[in-house]
Amino acid sequence: MGMGVMAYPLRYALADLAHALSRATHDPYDVQVIAAQAAADMIGDGAAVVLLGDDGRYGPIAATHPDDEAARRLAVWLDRHGDAPDDDFSATLAAGRRPIVASAEGSAPLTELPSRTDSGPAPAVYAAVLCPVIVDNAYAGYLILTRGAPGGFYAAAEVELARDVAGELALAVSSARATRRLRRSEEKYRRVLETVPEGVLQLDTEGVTTYANEPIGVVLGLPREQLVGLPLRGFLDKVGQQELNRRLTECQAGRSTVGAARLMRADGSRRSARMSMMPLTDDHGAFGGVVCMITDTTDHIDARGLKRQLDHLRRLDSLGQLIGGLSHDFNNLLTVVSGSAEMLAGAAAEGSEQHRLATDILEAVDTGRTLTHQLLAFGRSDGGRPEIIPVPDLLTDVQSLFSRTLGEHIGLDMAFGPDVWAVRAERGPLEQALVNLAANARDAMLHGGMVRVAASNETVAAGQLGEDTPGGRLVHLVVQDTGVGMSDETRQRALEPFFTTRATAAGLGLATTAGIVRAVGGHITLESQPRIGTTVHLYLPAAEQRPGSATAHEATRSVIGRVLIVEDQPEVGRLVQRLIEPAGYAITVATDALEAVAQVAAGAHPDLLITDVVMPAMTGPELAAALRTHRPELPVLYMSGYTAASLGPQLELDDNSMLVEKPFTRSTLLGAIRSLCGPQPVRPTD
Repeated sequence: MGMGVMAYPLRYALADLAHALSRATHDPYDVQVIAAQAAADMIGDGAAVVLLGDDGRYGPIAATHPDDEAARRLAVWLDRHGDAPDDDFSATLAAGRRPIVASAEGSAPLTELPSRTDSGPAPAVYAAVLCPVIVDNAYAGYLILTRGAPGGFYAAAEVELARDVAGELALAVSSARATRRLRRSEEKYRRVLETVPEGVLQLDTEGVTTYANEPIGVVLGLPREQLVGLPLRGFLDKVGQQELNRRLTECQAGRSTVGAARLMRADGSRRSARMSMMPLTDDHGAFGGVVCMITDTTDHIDARGLKRQLDHLRRLDSLGQLIGGLSHDFNNLLTVVSGSAEMLAGAAAEGSEQHRLATDILEAVDTGRTLTHQLLAFGRSDGGRPEIIPVPDLLTDVQSLFSRTLGEHIGLDMAFGPDVWAVRAERGPLEQALVNLAANARDAMLHGGMVRVAASNETVAAGQLGEDTPGGRLVHLVVQDTGVGMSDETRQRALEPFFTTRATAAGLGLATTAGIVRAVGGHITLESQPRIGTTVHLYLPAAEQRPGSATAHEATRSVIGRVLIVEDQPEVGRLVQRLIEPAGYAITVATDALEAVAQVAAGAHPDLLITDVVMPAMTGPELAAALRTHRPELPVLYMSGYTAASLGPQLELDDNSMLVEKPFTRSTLLGAIRSLCGPQPVRPTD
């Protein structure tokens, strides 16, 4: 029989065999029966499977033949039940791991086959193939094929097919034995493990989870089914991983261990726990892993800190709801006031009373804007959306926040250039992260000192800054103080929630900062020495440069001349017109979004849309989408009294849109237009 004829259907036969074996792994003897039957069906005549048992001796035989009487005689003659694998055939198969092929010479049948000496007369067998079954790299028995017709033999292709069947059998036996061992282990401990209130893990010798009960799933933040196959090391920091290695070594030596641990849950939060580990042995008495009992002690250790955190979050939530409702209208008023004052200042003579009053108004508006944005940043709830933030603008904006936080007795030095890359993040939380660092620095310098803030661009490889750290284009922010510094023990725990060295603090400042930095894909490290000071390094992924941005392709950007302003409050729309018209733009103002759609549909060709985000008939994003059906590349500059993060899913910025927050000045507005569209307006010629 040639393999060219056999190959196509036998692929399916072997696949069917593998499927049938996989369904029978709960019973090792069923595996033998299925393999023997498949071998007889595919190759012909008789087949049998003899495997070693747990005691190292041959177990029951599974034999088959198209003729039932022949099958019975083969089963009796080839049975090795209870024999040790010390005969020549077993030794040859175990050592060579290759099939043994035997054919009778002349008309006499074979007599030299592995069989019992007391099995009675041998059936007529004229050819045989013995294929070793190798399970987990160890000899586990053999598959034997027999032919009862004089002159019978096995072709090379048939021998190779027998090896394939033996290979599938080996995989199934390995799976069946593993299933049986696991079932025995589970039955042994199930009642205890399922009834205790503590979390329980069973680990193998490498610390990989093989069993988890329901309570540990709650502790680690994953369903128990997903924990199986995961290493416990993944839920520990570096110190915890080193401690786990030590505990596994203790258990391997036969000793149980008990101690405290810090667990990192699947959501990134940390839990305090008490961990007890007891060694397990396999059926031969060798070290087979550990049972790990974990008791969550977080509520006991951190109850006071948790209450402070909840009170703090409730206050912030109430404040965010109050300010969020007022900010839009308040910022619209500030926009009109600041724009009008800016134009009055520009029209008045330098040094005149009118110029001084207009300048005072602008300063007051700027203070109001800063206060509003600070309150929004600290008071709003989660769920905002990221924006592109130029880091020089961010540091300039928070400079006054830093000064007020630090006080007069602490100096502030800020060092950064205009070429520092932008980052993509929520502005409010990022400002909060920086101010938290300033507050920590202030508390470390009760008698005065200096804080230095610097920003620079860096390009690093992934993992260069530490394990699992980001790579690529990073913005490196440094906040350095000359305070009392930290010990190594304090520094290692400084980023943990609720950890603090001050009795009146909640221990959330650095932990919150670390969470904000990690949320944007960044990395934070601390350097500190007692009596010298502390340096905090923030590494934030740089935002992808927009094609045609001022930093990348300034010369190739298309410029604009026609601007369509859509604002439901007429006074704001007129103000925007007065602010940008002197720069050379041709302005059209619409107070209704539907009117603007009609104008563009009728043939108007704006080069830029400036629109409010929240409007009664149609939102700004809906208006932009409608206009882009006629002008697909239309740049859009959104205006809003809400911050970008507060708008959330209402606003999705793409590479051809930006948001300017109210109140804004002429320079802010013109700078946003230039950043989005081009450096200079061009008057349309048509």
